Amino acid sequence: MEKQPPHKSPQAFLADVFGSKLVRDGKIVRRSLRDIERYYGRDAFIDEIHRRGFRAIENAGHVVIFCNAEPVRVLRPKPRLSRDD
Repeated sequence: MEKQPPHKSPQAFLADVFGSKLVRDGKIVRRSLRDIERYYGRDAFIDEIHRRGFRAIENAGHVVIFCNAEPVRVLRPKPRLSRDD
């Protein structure tokens, strides 16, 4: 038996992604870029993220969506002074 895709339409895919309690609570969700491209389309999905006032990042084939309007910062260690200074 062939496995059926979990989403039959682009609207069902969006409802699955943005209909969760995590989204309503302003948390984060992660989806594979492959699924986004297959079920909805990359550019249309990015437009939907921004229409909702959210932010997202992409890494290693996944999209992490921050379901709030807070800034996103890349964390890096602070530069260290050498002992000779």
